[in-house]
Amino acid sequence: MNILILIVVAVVGIALGAYFTSRKSVDGLISEQSKKKAENKEQILEFLRNNKKVTNNNVEKLVKVSHATAERYLDELEKEGKLTQHGKIGQNVFYTLK
Repeated sequence: MNILILIVVAVVGIALGAYFTSRKSVDGLISEQSKKKAENKEQILEFLRNNKKVTNNNVEKLVKVSHATAERYLDELEKEGKLTQHGKIGQNVFYTLK
């Protein structure tokens, strides 16, 4: 009976340890991603301080992200009230500082 209790406690301990270890690494990864995202958005704003406008293609090359991620960054900056979008869709769309 004592051995059975020890085995159950050991299994539960190992399971809890694995859960908390994986949870910590996931939280760390999310934190790193958030930090990188903030850095990338700041780079976009700095680019705009030195240039009159920015396009999705500029952002892709500047921060080395995909088209969709560049679009998401620009949309977020616009929603935060930092950028103004000019144009609706296509290659003629560009953004300026507000």
